[in-house]
Parts: sequence; C-alpha cells; structure tokens
Amino acid sequence: MAEILLTTLNARYAHASFGLRYLLANLGELADRAELVEFVANAPISDMVAAIAARNPRIVGIGVYIWNVAAATRLVAELKRVLPAVKIVLGGPEVSYEVDEQEIVRLADHVITGEGDLAFAALSGDLLNGRTPSGKIIAAPLPALDALRLPYHLYNDEDLAHRVIYVEASRGCPYTCEFCLSALEIPVRQTPLDRFLGEMRALFDRGARRFKFVDRTFNLNLRTSRTILEFFLERYEPGLFLHFEMIPDRFPESLRGVIQRFPDGALQFEVGVQTFNDDVALLISRRQDNAKLEENLRFLRDQTGVHVHADLIVGLPGESTASFAAGFDRLVALGPQEIQVGMLKRLRGTPIVRHDAEWQMVYHPSAPYEVISTRLIDANEMTALRGFAKFWDLVANSGNFTDSAPLVWEGRSPFVGFFEFATWCHARFQRSWGIPLIDLAQAVFEFLVEVRARERQSTAEAIWRDYQRGGRADRPAFLRPFVLAPPRARAFADAGALPRQRRHQQAHS
Repeated sequence: MAEILLTTLNARYAHASFGLRYLLANLGELADRAELVEFVANAPISDMVAAIAARNPRIVGIGVYIWNVAAATRLVAELKRVLPAVKIVLGGPEVSYEVDEQEIVRLADHVITGEGDLAFAALSGDLLNGRTPSGKIIAAPLPALDALRLPYHLYNDEDLAHRVIYVEASRGCPYTCEFCLSALEIPVRQTPLDRFLGEMRALFDRGARRFKFVDRTFNLNLRTSRTILEFFLERYEPGLFLHFEMIPDRFPESLRGVIQRFPDGALQFEVGVQTFNDDVALLISRRQDNAKLEENLRFLRDQTGVHVHADLIVGLPGESTASFAAGFDRLVALGPQEIQVGMLKRLRGTPIVRHDAEWQMVYHPSAPYEVISTRLIDANEMTALRGFAKFWDLVANSGNFTDSAPLVWEGRSPFVGFFEFATWCHARFQRSWGIPLIDLAQAVFEFLVEVRARERQSTAEAIWRDYQRGGRADRPAFLRPFVLAPPRARAFADAGALPRQRRHQQAHS
C-alpha cells in the first residue's frame, strides 16, 4: 500500500500528467512509498474514491487545473468523508492564485502554490514524520531546473504506446501578455541540454515517436531549439511527430534551414497570434511584430511541411467583433491548417482583471471562466461568436472538409461567410456538439446548394472527396443521386500519423 498517492483528473485518457511525474521523480527516498494513479475528469467520483481508498494512503496529492477543478472539488469533499484522516495536498496552476476564494482550498489540508517539484517532497516528509508544517498555504520556491531529477523514465510502455508524451526543455516566458499565466513565470530557465537530450534519446530508444513540448517559447533560445530539432531530424522515421509552441515573429534563417529538412507532417507548430489589433495588443502588454509574423507564416506554409496551428482570441479588452473579424480574415489569408478560435478566459492570478471596469469585462464565475460580455461585445453577440468558434473547429479545423469548407466563404469575407454558416447550423441542430460526421457533411452540402446556390454536382464532388479523406468508403444517402468517382484507396496509412493532421496533409498532397 502506498503511503503517498499522487493523482489528478486528466481531460482524457490520452493525456498523461506531466506535473505528477515530476513530483514522483523528485520524491527522493520517499519515492518507494509513493504511487501515481490517474483518472479521467468525467469518470464517476465514487470510482475514484474507491480506487484511492483501496490503497489506504496517508497523503493524497492532487493536481488541480482549470479543466478539472469542478470534479476535483467533489473528489476532495468525498475523500474527506470517506478517509477523514488522510492529508490532502493540492497543487497546480488553478490553486496557485486567489486561494482564499476557492472551496477546494477550504476542503484540503495543504496547498502548494507555484512549482512544487521539490516542495511536495519536503511537505510529505514532514507529514509522514509527524512534523507540523508552518501553514496551510505553502509558497514553493522557484526550483532551478538543473536541481531536478527529470521524470521521463516514469512514462511506462502503455504511455508510450497510447498517450501524449509531454516533454520540456525550458520553463517560463519572457513576455507579459496579461491573459496568460506564463506572464507571471519570468525568468525563462533551461534544462541542461545534454541531460535533456539524453532523456529524449532514451525515450526514442524505448519507442516514443510523438513528443509534445510544453515550453511556452521553444524558439526563444535559437541555439537550443536548433540543436533539439537536429537531434530529432537525425533520428527521423515515419511516424515521428513533434509539437512545439513557437513565438510567431521569431524564425530567423538559422532556424529555417533545419525546419525545411523535416518531411511533411512531422512538425506541428502552435503559434499564438491572439490579435492583429495593435491597440489591443498594447492594452494587454503583448509585444508582437505582425509584419514579421505574416512573413513567417507564409514561409511555414509555402516552404515547409509544418502543420501550423494558430491561436486567435475572442473577447479581449478593446476588441470588437469587427476588429476580431478583420484579424480572422487576415489570418485565414495566411493559410494555417488550423485556427483555434478561443474565448478569452480570466485565469486566476492573471493581470487581465485590471481592465474589468474600463472595458466592462464580465466573466463566468465557474471554470473555465470564459468571457460573457465586454463593453464592445454584448452577451448575445458573444454567444454567437462562441458558436462560430465551435463550428469552425468541427468543420474547418477538423480536416474533414478541406475542399468544401472554403466554399462556405467563397467570394466573401471568411469571417462573415462562416458566421452565416455557423448561425444556420445552430438553427438546424440546436447544438454544436455530438453531431455525427455524416450529418455535418449533409449540412455543409445543403448550405452550399440551398443558401449559397452553388451548382449541385460540383458541390457533391467536393463533399465526396472530403468524406473519403478519413478512409470512409460508404456513400451517404444524400450523395447517391450524383455520379461520383469510385472510392479512393485509403492514403496515409502510417499508424504514427495523427488523424487530424493527416487529413490536412492529404488534402494538400
């Protein structure tokens, strides 16, 4: 039986908890008395409690995040009823700020704020040895990364085969964007590069082929980022997939050459555009060279095989719907495979709250704390924009409609054209979730021929090409009246490729 149980509620099974593995790796002599057990946030709380109680721990450490705080609060309340003697220790970004306002903090015994890699081990030693900690809230000193034991050996064979493998070469961010917790994490700290590459070599040798870097600014240190990319390029084989968060206006020639050498689909870059409105960027302390950003995105799309995932935020202070629409159209013209339209969230601890009065910012009081309205966007308009974002993800980002989605806004502003489609879809389905692909395909077809008055045969051909892209050969009933090409042989059968990215790649091959 483990005396220390580390647990969290992941958004889905495929997400392995990186933070808990860091805590376990740095428990020192207590590691043999600890166990890591992960749950999925939508699982029954009673099942989680039973699994924890069966191990009879003395300490339960729980990672709390914006996506699991509601379920985690219920878990802590139930654990305190079933195991009243257990010491519950919380950590994670959701409980590192505004702790006095949170029910989950009230229920727990201790909360470690900040990076708890070493602080959790110290607290656990005190609790197991009967020493009374100095207080309930423990502010963890910022650990030096060269003092930490790296956690990658704790990914087991099942993790390597079925889950996202998170890695990091650095922590922190030099920028001060007020909507982001990373703005509070200055300075940027680097893991010793030789140690890091040794761990990556071990993971690769064990069969890991999908690596998601959580560094907030991977291309900040150009020597380090180039060395890491070259490390993986030397080992490239089909199925290798690397995800990085990149600063969008920082792609000098020293980095471009190595990026161009990767085969199509091996790299995914997440680039945070967030806003093209210079006044809004200044208001929220975001530094960004938009001209350089545009040049870099054109380079990535025209001269590399990188899958580009670009982020844009709805509801920033000072941003109107018209301003957002102009930025959205500008981004669509640059051709990223995916545009993640995210609603502004008031993350705990972020300085975005300083704009609440002037810009009449209203947020939902419960996680994920999405914006409800602003001075420039009322609640009804914000709700419509939220629907726009969801249908954009279902249709444009999914890769299921790479031929037919652009027809929705053909000859129009992409924002205006797709906004009309999203509004039409919401009226048709009365929801933006749980829509079967075949129903969504029929909706795209009917919108194009009935609302846009497109020619039926060519529209059916576009939908049929899209429908087959995921390997489907059955012809939907609404397409049967048309003379269409026979089903194509399934392409991109490489098991290492990710389906969403593969569909985008296939569309442009």
